[in-house]
Amino acid sequence: MRLFTAVYPSAEASAHLDLALGSIGGAAVADPGAGLRWTPKEQRHVTLAFHGEAPDGAVPGYATSLAAALALVEPFEVALAGGGSFGGRTLWVGVGEGLPGLRELAAAVGEAAAEAGLRADDRAGGRPHLTLARASASRVAQRGMTSRGMTDRGGSRRPRGRVEEGAPLAAWAHALAVYRGPAWRVTSVHVVASELGAGRSGGPLHRDVAVLALGRG
Repeated sequence: MRLFTAVYPSAEASAHLDLALGSIGGAAVADPGAGLRWTPKEQRHVTLAFHGEAPDGAVPGYATSLAAALALVEPFEVALAGGGSFGGRTLWVGVGEGLPGLRELAAAVGEAAAEAGLRADDRAGGRPHLTLARASASRVAQRGMTSRGMTDRGGSRRPRGRVEEGAPLAAWAHALAVYRGPAWRVTSVHVVASELGAGRSGGPLHRDVAVLALGRG
């Protein structure tokens, strides 16, 4: 199975983010058009480690190792802040408060995965983020083509091939750069199986295989 380990935002944090997105994109959030897919609310997460394809038999051992590692990590506060796009194709919101805690958590996940013989690509050590939407390559290319050869308000020609202003995620990325969300307390970690193409609109289908608490309770 395709496996990753992640932290999920609280319902309040996700609702606050929805309000911000609605104020930026309006109806386009509900109906973005062809070639743009929003992450379902219930699948929004901050990835700690991506494990790739893992045998079913390795999961119980990993969960046991991870539970022991998480017992040494106390719950902490996290808040979403800032945002942007990767390559004009992936819209994301970043993490402000709680970065040290997330990185400590990612390290614990990595150690547990190694003990269980699983790959663990660290996703929280560099730029922890929550993915909001993805645009297809064809949509980015189409918007880029429509921006070529256009003139600005002063009548000057824009440089050919310039795609940033026509990128489908540009308005959201620009506005999210100043986004600040409410903090929530991270008390658990999810180990998730992801089946590509089995979810809504051809997206992945996520299923929890383990939800493990932080601290000793």
